[in-house]
Amino acid sequence: GDDVCGDDPTVKDLQQKAAQLLGKEGALFVPSGTMGNLISVMVHCSQRGAEVLLGDKCHLVVYEQGGLAQIAGVHPRTVTTLPDGRLDLSDLETKIRYNKDDPHYPITSLICLENTHNVCGGRTLRPEYMAEVGSIAQKNSLPIHVDGARLLNAATSLSVHPSELLKHADSASVCLSKGLAAPVGSVIVGSHDFIKRAIRVRKVLGGGMRQAGVLAAPGILALDVMSQRLQDDHQNAARLAQGIHALAELGVDVDPAAIESNIVIFRVTHPNLTPDELCQRLGDDQGGVSILMWPYGGNTVRAVTHYHISQSDIDAMLAKMKKILLSIT
Repeated sequence: GDDVCGDDPTVKDLQQKAAQLLGKEGALFVPSGTMGNLISVMVHCSQRGAEVLLGDKCHLVVYEQGGLAQIAGVHPRTVTTLPDGRLDLSDLETKIRYNKDDPHYPITSLICLENTHNVCGGRTLRPEYMAEVGSIAQKNSLPIHVDGARLLNAATSLSVHPSELLKHADSASVCLSKGLAAPVGSVIVGSHDFIKRAIRVRKVLGGGMRQAGVLAAPGILALDVMSQRLQDDHQNAARLAQGIHALAELGVDVDPAAIESNIVIFRVTHPNLTPDELCQRLGDDQGGVSILMWPYGGNTVRAVTHYHISQSDIDAMLAKMKKILLSIT
């Protein structure tokens, strides 16, 4: 089958499964989360010069090359992101432009949220908070898009069905890779009309993939099987955080209570060690253990647990980190 023509049976199965799981009328398979977010914003903000309200630390702003402005002609207006990944709702309401007839300003057209929140260390947005944002959006006739790259991690952490986290959202993008372990791809979900328009935008962005069933099949496995084991990743992340906290006197630290899913962002406090140096030394193969982590700005390092990381891997990493810290004078 040819997915550009809408007749690849495996892609259709994936899309139907995603729509049902996430509580929306339809779904669309796309090559990446970045494209999924861009498509969604372009569908909601079809008028050039439209404005989207989104967090100042969100993935759409920080890690997607300014595609909203560069490609979509959409103006991003940032809202203060709280340490737990929520947008400051008073700031959000202040940023809404109420006078749509004033030609000086862009027209506020969309609110974007991120769940879980990457830069904030995998923090989750709870259904109650989503309802609060939904109330603001409804009052101002604004749609909501959720960058849900790790939405199923959020649902697992909060012990709720994924659709509960999207009840007040008009669209969402969900990655099939990352914790769900598929090799590639994301799905975007929304109403039938939204998906119809999204298909056109996907095509102009080069996202039509023709015989894409070979990529969609792992996506089905991701939703059916891999989503059921995300708690293992969360437990490993908690184990990692607790182990790092136990090394606080040696020069690294994190608050274990802030770990809600599979991301651990910890601080390097040692006066003679930088995050880059720590990551380099963790990444060498001395002792047969090589750990890949990212320096994450300032004095922080980002670690993410996933399908290929076991509890014994966490313990080996902690042992190597302790050895490195003890070796530095």
